[in-house]
Amino acid sequence: MRVKLEYGKVGLEVELPTERVVRTLAYKDAVPLADPVAELERVLAAPLGTAPLAELARGRKSACILICDITRPVPNELMLTPLLRMLETAGIAREAITILVATGLHRPNEGAELVELVGPTIAANYRCENHFGKRRDEHTYLGESPRGVPIWIDSRYVDADLKITVGLIEPHFMAGFSGGRKLICPGIAALETVKAWHSPRFLEHPNAQSGTLEGNPVHEENTWIARHVGCDFIVNTVIDAKRRPLYFVAGDMIEAFEAGVGFVRGVVVDRLEKEADVVVTSGAGYPLDTTFYQAVKGMVGAMACVKPGGTIIVAASLSEGIGSPEFTRLFDENASLEGFVDRITNTDYFVMDQWQLEELAKVRRKAKVKVVSDGLPPATLARLFVESAPTVEAAVADSLAEYGPAATLAVIPKGPYVLAEVGAN
Repeated sequence: MRVKLEYGKVGLEVELPTERVVRTLAYKDAVPLADPVAELERVLAAPLGTAPLAELARGRKSACILICDITRPVPNELMLTPLLRMLETAGIAREAITILVATGLHRPNEGAELVELVGPTIAANYRCENHFGKRRDEHTYLGESPRGVPIWIDSRYVDADLKITVGLIEPHFMAGFSGGRKLICPGIAALETVKAWHSPRFLEHPNAQSGTLEGNPVHEENTWIARHVGCDFIVNTVIDAKRRPLYFVAGDMIEAFEAGVGFVRGVVVDRLEKEADVVVTSGAGYPLDTTFYQAVKGMVGAMACVKPGGTIIVAASLSEGIGSPEFTRLFDENASLEGFVDRITNTDYFVMDQWQLEELAKVRRKAKVKVVSDGLPPATLARLFVESAPTVEAAVADSLAEYGPAATLAVIPKGPYVLAEVGAN
């Protein structure tokens, strides 16, 4: 059978042995919005849990709008256009509006990339700036959370009269789902905040996983922090496999987010009757698969579907390499995943972005990982605690031969955008 995996900007066609494939996990059929502009206007006029944005904006002197960085395929131009119009109509001067890219600890999005994020008209006519999580002097300290996380948040947001977030709701491998509160923490939090929130005491909890909100300390903590910081209004969307809007929610940070999550579950959850020996997946294509750091999400997303001792095969472009200098450094400083986990758990060792290597360690406790990529050579991949393979077909053939004639194969073409579950419905 021929399958197209999400890979870079164009995808990757692969040929898989039909007789071995027990399931291709995918989005449920959902009809994209016939008129997304009209639907967005409707939800902005009738938001959940709060007054319409036009009313909230009246009398405010300044506004800060948070948007996701380039790693999230959010239709920002579509969503920002009516928001900006409403703010200016309500009396907030254009020069008093800041669009802040919630980079978390990722690199900034500037130049052509910024234009790609917000569209040429908005990029040319509005103040669009990036958050820099390592510049603590650009953050305001707002105390500690009940779990002892220090709260340092970008001062441009803290000082704004009106606080708005624009994002995307999809499965998230630590926080359950993206969107809502995540634009604030980690989106505009300083390193000191993320370091504590992404520490092993949160990430090693069994509920810190994709699709789980109840009892998930990662979700509970950043929700508390976001409430403490404040958020007047959110606009979130759900997109389909072709990145077309399926659903919009707007209003209160909690109520609108939960409504969006309810819709997402009905679209992105797919099931496999039992774990497979081999799972073929992807890094979800551009913009999510540009680094090995981001591609780990595809590995984690497939973890539920693979048998203990099985193999996950990930296709990812890795066009920008391994990731940040700090993430890259982790592979130089740690000879094994077991030793790394021991260090972060039992000593004061800390390197920014270590949480992604911790997630990879979770995957490797259960399964082997083979990576197919044009972006990194085999010698480099071998340093990253994974194996390299020249093609998906070769990796599949080798793995099926290893597990024998009864070995089974599952496929997740959209990678971590699909919430894979195992068991009968």
